[in-house]
Amino acid sequence: MKKKSLDDLGELQRAVIEIIWELGRANVHEVREHLAGGKKLAYTTVLTALQKLEKAGWLTHRSEGKSYVYLPTGTRDQAGARSLRQFIKHVFDGDAMLMFQHLIRQTNLKDEELREIREMIDSKRLLQNE
Repeated sequence: MKKKSLDDLGELQRAVIEIIWELGRANVHEVREHLAGGKKLAYTTVLTALQKLEKAGWLTHRSEGKSYVYLPTGTRDQAGARSLRQFIKHVFDGDAMLMFQHLIRQTNLKDEELREIREMIDSKRLLQNE
């Protein structure tokens, strides 16, 4: 099953995967403790979210004693890159250059930000010429 984009996850699933990325691994009780909002969600609600994320390929689990510990199958950076690729594909017909042109034209970048972009371009060029 192909993983959904981060943008396609529900609010609770997104919060849960963020907690797992932050902690590196967690059981249901640990996720419940870290969920924001003041009110505790039911154990079964959090467990269902974890199980759905596992079924969708975002998490895996292993047994530790009597409980399952959930681990991410990828990093936040990998998920962000996948979401960005999907965004470029859908919004810019897969043309990353068109996206960059749009960002440069539509964003008020400061001199420091433009220098940083130039440094990234120069660094990428060096890596490609090695």
